[in-house]
Amino acid sequence: MDTKHTIDDQSKSTRQRVLQTLLSRQRCTINELAEAVDINPISVRHHITRLEADGFVSSHEERHGVGRPRRLYYLTDQGREQFPTRYLKLTLRLLGQLKENLPEPMVNKLFSEIAKNMASDYETIAFGMKMEERLDLVTKLLAEEGFDVEWEKTENEYLIREINCPYYHVGRDHPEVCSVDQTLISTMLGVPAEKIQCVLNGDAHCTYVVPISVPEKSK
Repeated sequence: MDTKHTIDDQSKSTRQRVLQTLLSRQRCTINELAEAVDINPISVRHHITRLEADGFVSSHEERHGVGRPRRLYYLTDQGREQFPTRYLKLTLRLLGQLKENLPEPMVNKLFSEIAKNMASDYETIAFGMKMEERLDLVTKLLAEEGFDVEWEKTENEYLIREINCPYYHVGRDHPEVCSVDQTLISTMLGVPAEKIQCVLNGDAHCTYVVPISVPEKSK
């Protein structure tokens, strides 16, 4: 039996229960979390420290009667994003309604404009950058949107690979959303990025390709 694997799984399960408790109760003390999760306060504090380091939980002090203030813990925006199903149905309904009421070209243009607006704050920074510097900037920008991205240089082209896709569940019903990251990549690099793989088609990753021979926008 792999003891370490079992302990890791238990820790993840406990941290998930801590997050779930904070989601439902909004703010809790260490003792309140310990009671809700049914473990001792020392263990809860250990998990809270890890969740704070991951950016999922934060805290503040609150005056509570006479004596020392108590520390309350709560979910950050990043922590709330660990429960995306709360928004998924509403997002799908909104997109469905949008597509029913607008012609297809207008819907596609809307997604394209969203990507261009996302890139607008970075275009000034990217001005004058070489292609590989732009690729690093694209990686950073997509990471802020929830993507895990890597790129590599081959003999004739650059490959941009999205290891995960935060739009996957929406994209299954509304593949138009895929144009957001493709447009963003193309806008930031200053050249069209061609998609050669897509998780919606059963591929392991979404992959884009940019030829090395294409002149850079800054030149």
